[in-house]
Amino acid sequence: MTKLKNIKVVVSDLDGTLLNTQHKISDYTKSIFQELHNQGYLLVVATGRHHLDAMAIVETLEVPVYLVSSNGARIHSPNKEELFAFNLNSDVVKAALNVEIDPEITVVLFKENVWQTNRISEKLNAYQSELNYRPELVDYKTLEDFGAIKIFFSCDNHEKLVKLKDDVLANSSEHLHHAFSLPTCLEFMDKSIDKAVAIEQVLEKEGFTLAEAVSFGDGFNDVQMLSASGKGLIMGNAPALLKETLPDLEVIKTNAEDGVAKYIASKILDKELV
Repeated sequence: MTKLKNIKVVVSDLDGTLLNTQHKISDYTKSIFQELHNQGYLLVVATGRHHLDAMAIVETLEVPVYLVSSNGARIHSPNKEELFAFNLNSDVVKAALNVEIDPEITVVLFKENVWQTNRISEKLNAYQSELNYRPELVDYKTLEDFGAIKIFFSCDNHEKLVKLKDDVLANSSEHLHHAFSLPTCLEFMDKSIDKAVAIEQVLEKEGFTLAEAVSFGDGFNDVQMLSASGKGLIMGNAPALLKETLPDLEVIKTNAEDGVAKYIASKILDKELV
């Protein structure tokens, strides 16, 4: 008898959640997810990462996993079949970027096979142990095709990103919504795109609902997913503002402590923690 009843689906974010501080899945976490699969649970990873980047990480679990990537703009089946894809129109992206952008801010457009950026960031590259999704340096002043899966900005100064968020929305609020996946990472997606919407598509295909899902996350791009799940859990390392935004949700151990795997082991698989 498991401690958490009526759960048939396990959904997890990657960065700051399933991944440890080295941006990898630990051997312990891998073993727990393999046991979930063996016991018949449906597994979904929902991330802001691009699918080429995320697939390489998910493969290390060595079990079938649905992948929701780019915050819901792509859905791939466990056999890597593309089930859903949405791209932002070039004119929408161009209008969003038609604001004053502080020179400290790294600008990224998620394309299908590369990410186009105004500067090569070793900090962003470090999130990939192998560069499966490669950067391409571009000059946005001469770029012709702005079509993208999503728009991404990175800066160590959160306040500069907040100002940029306000400026972009002043131009493009009818088309775009935003999320801070981290205080240093600002993302813009089409208003129709959200992790929770994409996850619902996966669950409908498999005959489940979000009420039967437990989900784990640490960022503001996880809010709808966490709120809509039967059980939403916030990582201990999540920003204080996220915990305040969702005060009714339980906070678990950090990603550095294998918080997701330990919660699953104790509350779903009913295992004794060592």
